[in-house]
Amino acid sequence: MKLLRLALPVYVELLTAVVAVGLIDLLWVSPLGGPAVATVTIATAAENLALGVVLTVSTGTTVAVGRRDGREPLGPVVRTAWLLGGAVSLAVAVPGVLLREPLARLFTEDPGTARLTAGFFLISLGGLPVFYAQTLTDGIFKGLGDTATPMRTALLCNALVIALDPLFIYGLGMGVQGAAAATVAARAVALGVALTLLSRRLSRHAASGPPARARRPDDVDTVRVVRTGGAGDAGDVGEIVRVVRTGGAENAGEIVRTGLPMSGDFLARSLVGMLMVELVGGFGVTPLAAYGTGTKIMLAGVMAFYALRQAAMIQTARSGRAGPASSLGLAAGGVVAAVLNAVAVPAAGLFTSDAAVAAGTVDFLRWMTLHLVPFGALIAAGGTLQASGRGGRVLAATLAGFAVQLGLAHALGAALGVTGVWLAMAAGTTLAAVLVVVLAAARFPAGKPVAALPNLDS
Repeated sequence: MKLLRLALPVYVELLTAVVAVGLIDLLWVSPLGGPAVATVTIATAAENLALGVVLTVSTGTTVAVGRRDGREPLGPVVRTAWLLGGAVSLAVAVPGVLLREPLARLFTEDPGTARLTAGFFLISLGGLPVFYAQTLTDGIFKGLGDTATPMRTALLCNALVIALDPLFIYGLGMGVQGAAAATVAARAVALGVALTLLSRRLSRHAASGPPARARRPDDVDTVRVVRTGGAGDAGDVGEIVRVVRTGGAENAGEIVRTGLPMSGDFLARSLVGMLMVELVGGFGVTPLAAYGTGTKIMLAGVMAFYALRQAAMIQTARSGRAGPASSLGLAAGGVVAAVLNAVAVPAAGLFTSDAAVAAGTVDFLRWMTLHLVPFGALIAAGGTLQASGRGGRVLAATLAGFAVQLGLAHALGAALGVTGVWLAMAAGTTLAAVLVVVLAAARFPAGKPVAALPNLDS
């Protein structure tokens, strides 16, 4: 199935680009002591928040490019995407570097760790435009239906980080700042390779793609037909058509409107994750350690859901039909839950030698079966809705689920202890998944059939 062929490289890319780089840095700085490990942990969390901001541009660009590929020239929307990406990079990186010291103190009260973190931020946030540019480049490739090239450049970056970390940290005597410098350098090399490949791809596309229509004196704007899908998985039932004006400002608006719900979803999850850490911490150090360990173990499985989301988004944008994304997400949730139940005991033992924490981790993973199955369907369905212009519905459902989760976490936690918090997670996710299915089934007003629309290329 094409959806799975698109998703597999994305899964590898997510594991390497999102998860592995931080783990590699932690491995190499761990001999430097606790403050160094804390610094990399804080920097990784801050970078994840920064990633949530640029998702507006990168995912919006993926959809915009996918809608146009093979139908009209890509140059205008790609140029607009780069302008937006540059603006977002400066808007985040410059204040981040200038405010790195107070930013570091927001994450830690320890003066030594804050000082190390500020030094790390100087390099990592200063190199954020490289990270953003790579994310946007990957987004363009994905819009072209190519998920393998972003995977390869992510693997290249990881290999370079493995090689450069010890050189910068110990060989050049940079300490923990060397991990930041090595990561930025590795990303810069990977970005150079990716941009070279992308330039060649776009040149071939321009040479073989549809010619740009000459602008007429009476034109106000050109228009473009977008198939946005109907009920259920986008495009599977009741396909509709909407007409979108194109141009620099219109392209920027389309990218932002399409990508903003994905960014909002990501940032909301990050915020709720922080609130959950505080809430679980109220039950003691052991439950908090078990929660942290369990979420790390779950991460490898959860990335499969996000891979399906991106694959569904790509396929919907390019063809108007994503296939059974929700069903695949539901099945993936069941598989991930079953695997985690099977490996819970040995996996917990790999992460901790504390018997109480290990037992708490196993208990957490067992309860997460109730959360993971609907979570898989929720995340996968989000890709089809985002690409069909209905990402706001996913964000609304997600926020409603979080409201229920946090409310129930306090109530059930008081009654059942930390187990009540795990049940609250499952309840909130189930509600969000049901809402997404209902909202996805709500039809837009019927559009005109394609044949009834004017010939836009004449």
